[in-house]
Amino acid sequence: MCYITSMNEFQEFKKELLKNPEFRKEYQRLAPRYRVISEVIGARIRKKMTQKDLAEKIGTKQSAIARLESGNLNPSLEFLEKIAAAMGGKLRIRIVQ
Repeated sequence: MCYITSMNEFQEFKKELLKNPEFRKEYQRLAPRYRVISEVIGARIRKKMTQKDLAEKIGTKQSAIARLESGNLNPSLEFLEKIAAAMGGKLRIRIVQ
């Protein structure tokens, strides 16, 4: 079992893993999903909201927010729009080439 105890160790570990083409491909495939999760968590923290606060504001359960933030929920655009609006923002999606 591998234990990472610092951000530097994590970055070094990730750097090694990204040398593997299969891992790199999957990492790149999942990157947009984790970017969305990071944005939601960051915005919620900046607004000083708990998962429960956010859930109540959009009419869902705290467990739904927890599933989103853990990567165990594939959210609809409507759900993400509600989250953005509840935190005073807007959902913006781009397609880049």
